[in-house]
Amino acid sequence: MIDLENISFDHCIKCTVCTAYCPVARVTPLYPGPKSSGPDTERLRIKNPELVDDTLSYCTNCKRCEIVCPSDVRIADIIQKARHRHAKSALRPRDFFMSRTDLAGSAATLFPSVVNAMTRNRAVKWGMDRLVGISDSAQMPKYASGTFRRKFAKRADEQAKFSRKLVYFTGCYVNYFDHELGNNVVRVLNALGYGVAITNEKCCGVPLIANGFIKKAQKNARHNVDALKAAAGRDVAIVASSSSCAYALTNEYPNILSIDNSRIAPRIRFITRFLAEEAAAGNLPELKPVPVKAVYHAPCHLSRMGGAVHTVDILRRIPELKLVMPATECCGLSGTYGFKKEYAKVATDVGEKLFGQIAAENPDVVVTDCETCKWQIEAHTPYKVVHPVTLLAKAMFGG
Repeated sequence: MIDLENISFDHCIKCTVCTAYCPVARVTPLYPGPKSSGPDTERLRIKNPELVDDTLSYCTNCKRCEIVCPSDVRIADIIQKARHRHAKSALRPRDFFMSRTDLAGSAATLFPSVVNAMTRNRAVKWGMDRLVGISDSAQMPKYASGTFRRKFAKRADEQAKFSRKLVYFTGCYVNYFDHELGNNVVRVLNALGYGVAITNEKCCGVPLIANGFIKKAQKNARHNVDALKAAAGRDVAIVASSSSCAYALTNEYPNILSIDNSRIAPRIRFITRFLAEEAAAGNLPELKPVPVKAVYHAPCHLSRMGGAVHTVDILRRIPELKLVMPATECCGLSGTYGFKKEYAKVATDVGEKLFGQIAAENPDVVVTDCETCKWQIEAHTPYKVVHPVTLLAKAMFGG
């Protein structure tokens, strides 16, 4: 359970800046905003545990309310915990399936061509919309063939030769969808003199938290903390290339799941923070020019960690890269949220401002640190979206 004294919802000064900054409240009157769903209604929920607030489900857990709160109230955490308390009677088979990324990914990567074809078939999409509740307007991501971690196991001896070591938390995206990004991360880290180890990790728990499966999320969190402690020892750095994974490992585990991560949290770095620290120490090699115009979109969870500055630092080091940074807006997808029939339009409406900003710049490429932001931007604009490490790898190795 969340320690309500630590959350201190009574510190809320009712300024409503969180509601003004909430991307969902901006596009639909069905959501009263984080102040109402969070601190205000929590007082009533404490007095009456049976009180159910249906508007809780509209929260995307983007954390933007917490970014702007002048009193540092953990508004989104309050809302998430309340959702978990009231989710038991509302859990759906769709939510079970969508939150089990390891289960779905392990199966789909065995027959990726079949699965990818099915999720793009009109009849299948119609059936998923009508019968399951997955929006037929959603563009499902394509699975890779096999898993990254299984393929990487063949390189363990090669990585063991490096004198300096670190642990890479790949996350579900690299493991099941984007092996190229994982390979780029490893290539870059190797070039800096680090051998890479990968644990027998499980999903970080973000989709489980979002869909109300708190006990399963806690189980995954305990497994990951133990696995990372064993692999990283006492002084080895842990890096993640997914901003949401990094946020979950460092913040959601203690604050939402009540899992002690104190042995590993100080050593966890989002990949661009680690690279920025290495660059500041003079450990980044000379970079080749990458003469493209790039729009950078800072993901919400990375912004909550204060990590976007590190990505910008790395991108600005690339010669001839013209970097454009529009005002930060939420993409709207928020993991599984935007794939659900009842929230798909809200997710698209939230992202419209961002899509317009990108179109106005007409870039050669869009850069973002978050896989679901990538999916959403590519689904609603004609632009290619890449991870910052992909651009850095191009500057380091060419191609």
